[in-house]
Amino acid sequence: RVAVVAAAGTAAGAAWLYLKEEKERRQRARRQEELRALALGQGDFQLVDHTGRARRKSDFLGHWVLLYFGFTHCPDVCPEELEKLGRVVELLEQENSQKGAHKGALPPIQPLFITVDPERDSVDALARYVQDFHPRLLGLTGSAEAVRAAGRAYRVYAQAGPPDASGEYLVDHSIILYLLGPDGLLLDYYGRSKSEEQIARSVRHHMDTYQPLPM
Repeated sequence: RVAVVAAAGTAAGAAWLYLKEEKERRQRARRQEELRALALGQGDFQLVDHTGRARRKSDFLGHWVLLYFGFTHCPDVCPEELEKLGRVVELLEQENSQKGAHKGALPPIQPLFITVDPERDSVDALARYVQDFHPRLLGLTGSAEAVRAAGRAYRVYAQAGPPDASGEYLVDHSIILYLLGPDGLLLDYYGRSKSEEQIARSVRHHMDTYQPLPM
């Protein structure tokens, strides 16, 4: 009887695990289809980083990327989101540090910041700005058209407001962090309400279950 009960319990456990994995697989497949339908982040961009080096999106193929669009004159939201982005990267790096060279260590992730205000955000301005955030944060700028093209690929909204008496202005823009997989395509995105811990957990899950998006 004990053997029969144990066998039944093992079978039930295996069935539950199968159903759970199948449900997660279907959820991932549905999410992939949704992202493919949105067609976000496809194509390339041609910008310049804060060291003056020409950068294309294809330069980051094979790497995980967390991307944020903003501008250096942003008074509070952009600094908060870039600090969150940096903290997410740090949480993932801390996890890798704890695991060391053991199996299960996560691949590194590249933080990127693309300006929506290229008129003021020159290479030098970005170089000064990114110093306040994660040491591996890359700031990207370029011509107005190149920046707009990069933003359009992710359906980023950006609209400059009227200048004040001193000529300064703010830019109203989307507040989203984008996660790109090693194939360069969008895997997920996170609004302002997501905490750094929630984002880190999501990124970790994507890394653990990664499959290239079908084209």
